[in-house]
Amino acid sequence: MKTRNFFLLCFLILGGKALYSESVYTLDLKKDIAISTLSLGMFFGSYLVPQIYEIPTLDKNDINALDRALMYNNEEWNIVPTILRPVMGIMPLVTPLVLWGSTGWGFAREDFDIWFTYGLMYAQAVGFTYGTRRAMGRAVGRHRPTKYFADSIDEPITGDSYPSGTTSMSFLPATLLSVTFAKEFPDSPWKIPVIAGSYTLATAVGISRIATGHHFLTDVLAGAALGSFFGWLIPTLHHRTIENDSNVSFHFSGNGAIVQVVF
Repeated sequence: MKTRNFFLLCFLILGGKALYSESVYTLDLKKDIAISTLSLGMFFGSYLVPQIYEIPTLDKNDINALDRALMYNNEEWNIVPTILRPVMGIMPLVTPLVLWGSTGWGFAREDFDIWFTYGLMYAQAVGFTYGTRRAMGRAVGRHRPTKYFADSIDEPITGDSYPSGTTSMSFLPATLLSVTFAKEFPDSPWKIPVIAGSYTLATAVGISRIATGHHFLTDVLAGAALGSFFGWLIPTLHHRTIENDSNVSFHFSGNGAIVQVVF
């Protein structure tokens, strides 16, 4: 019991002074069907974009001056995304975890609604981000900086450097966490540290992609913009207002789960 109270106190401090029994984000059946359909369409549709295999003739002088000045090939920097990517992936769970903890680790309907809402928002954002990045990478066909350091290229390769997928999938959770935490806990003293910390880690991933030679600076900037956009857009579309209170709820019983839909 003492351990439970200790963790509850920690989450109350993290979330602020007040208890939060309801998330500011909600689901809307018709809207979420549309968003999820578009997200899945973008995800799977990206595989339909033609990918060109070629034996390119690569010349560093063909690269713009900004990217050419920041071309590296330091493979040891690969350790950074290897370590940080799993951390970035679970970042969006922080906000619903704090919400759940601030209500006393209960198992009320609202608690399951919170987890499902955040899970669906994250899945939708991932589908849009991954699909858009893959479609752009196939369509643009830009070769990675490492290829310019190769002695020769004697077999067909693909160009998928622009934009940086690893960077986009790092800035997505960083933005999703920053946006949701700030909205759920506007008075929390941890709001600025959470935002600054999440973007610092995402930036470190982006820098490492340049240092390893896997991406150009413009690849990383485009990836950061892409992930940040969908990390902001999806929770914004789900923000609760008086007019759009949740019409999807979940009840859990000993025999299973019941989904309640109110039109």
